[in-house]
Amino acid sequence: MNKDTLILGALIFGSSGLGAVGKKPVTFTEHIAPIIFNNCTTCHREGEGGPFAFTTYAEVAKRARLIARVTESRYMPPWHAHSADYKFKDERRLTEKQIDLIAQWVKTGASEGDPKKLPALPKFTLGWQLGKPDLVVKMDEAYTVPAEGRDIYRSFVVPLNLPENKWLKAMEFRPGAPSVVHHSLFRYDTTGRARRLDERSETPGFTGMGRQDGRGATSLGGWAVGGTARFLPEGLAYRLPKDSDLVMDMHFHLSGKAEKEVSTVGLYFTDKAPENTFTDIQMPPSFGALSRVDIPAGKKDYTVNDTFTLPIDVEAFGVSAHAHYLGKELKMTATLPEGKTRELIWIKDWDFSWQDQYHYEDFISLPKGTRIDTKVVWDNSAENPNNPSNPPRRVRWGLQSTDEMGSLSLMVKPKRAQEIGSLNTAMRQHARDHSVARALQPEGGLGARIMDAAMRSDRNGDGKISRAEVPRWLNRRFESIDGDGDGQLSKEELQRALSRLGNR
Repeated sequence: MNKDTLILGALIFGSSGLGAVGKKPVTFTEHIAPIIFNNCTTCHREGEGGPFAFTTYAEVAKRARLIARVTESRYMPPWHAHSADYKFKDERRLTEKQIDLIAQWVKTGASEGDPKKLPALPKFTLGWQLGKPDLVVKMDEAYTVPAEGRDIYRSFVVPLNLPENKWLKAMEFRPGAPSVVHHSLFRYDTTGRARRLDERSETPGFTGMGRQDGRGATSLGGWAVGGTARFLPEGLAYRLPKDSDLVMDMHFHLSGKAEKEVSTVGLYFTDKAPENTFTDIQMPPSFGALSRVDIPAGKKDYTVNDTFTLPIDVEAFGVSAHAHYLGKELKMTATLPEGKTRELIWIKDWDFSWQDQYHYEDFISLPKGTRIDTKVVWDNSAENPNNPSNPPRRVRWGLQSTDEMGSLSLMVKPKRAQEIGSLNTAMRQHARDHSVARALQPEGGLGARIMDAAMRSDRNGDGKISRAEVPRWLNRRFESIDGDGDGQLSKEELQRALSRLGNR
């Protein structure tokens, strides 16, 4: 064989697309199995949520092309949270090198390789992912979810029969019919109101999602599709009083097939009293209910922004996000008092099917005066493949999956536990201010109607509102609106105030 033949052969085989790591071909046993077993098999195995198993070469090779497509697009493994400044625990993200290896393996025939080099499957936790619970409770009667109709919001009561107060570190939720359970919010009730509402109903549970029995009920977190059970950080716990009833506020998204739901919950206690308390800073408040979300048909980038300044020093340990099918992008940043901006979370490609609480690897110190900014973007265009309406229709805030919501929640503990009251007070005031600010947006003419309502207080008809004439709802802002300090509010001053508030 002459030199030219060798060169030609090298060119042919070197450019033929044969996958290789260095000079070795890419094989399942040596290169692909470690990626799949450690990143995919957690869910893709018997008894877990994946629709098919990835525990053997045959199972993986059967869907090799599909695996290459969904990993290249980063649809799988499902992980949507990004942060340029902080790392999340248990990130389910493949590296570019891992994605390229899978692509090379598929392009070159998805060969098995030497069976002797196949790594053992990881030792997965069977059953309860957090270990054996201290207490397991379940619904005592199945609730029938119909095949068709509107989304259902229903609350279910499960007596805990606790003989004494407990400190709760975690809850692990197991839906009986995962195909129809979209999310469940947990709370406890010590008043008996929830139990009485349940007893009055002819079918298990009651309607209202907490609106009818809200007094005396306290949040214990929640679960949503794609969520992962986690323990609270060291030093934190929920207080669970004795004789509490567990209330599960559940959202059912009908699947076209009737299902029977019997939810099971595992509770994990600790004997150690918490060292601190914690809360969520939700922005916009109330899942966006106060933002007057009203998305025109065809609008690609309907956006709601929110801003909140911390009144105390806090440490953040987690963050979550929520929207429905039209959700496109959700982002939260923190601008520190010295002016540096940090990215707390950025979800660039929202997916209604995958919602989780993202816990940071370390506590994030956010001093008093830090400004938290959020942005929620919805896409109501025909180009949005997740849009449930074809053609697109006007969408407002609401409880149905085909309505919209949108918010981000930052989980924080105060640096000094005694200051939690100041934070809660500031958040309540922020909710009121945000509601007013959104009301003043030009969409729908709400600002004009508020202006008309204010000017109706002008009893003497001089075109201005004096301190004696100002309505109660405007009284607190009188001085800030009275720009020239003459003790009267003119139309121009009111318009400037509306503009400032509406564009916050």
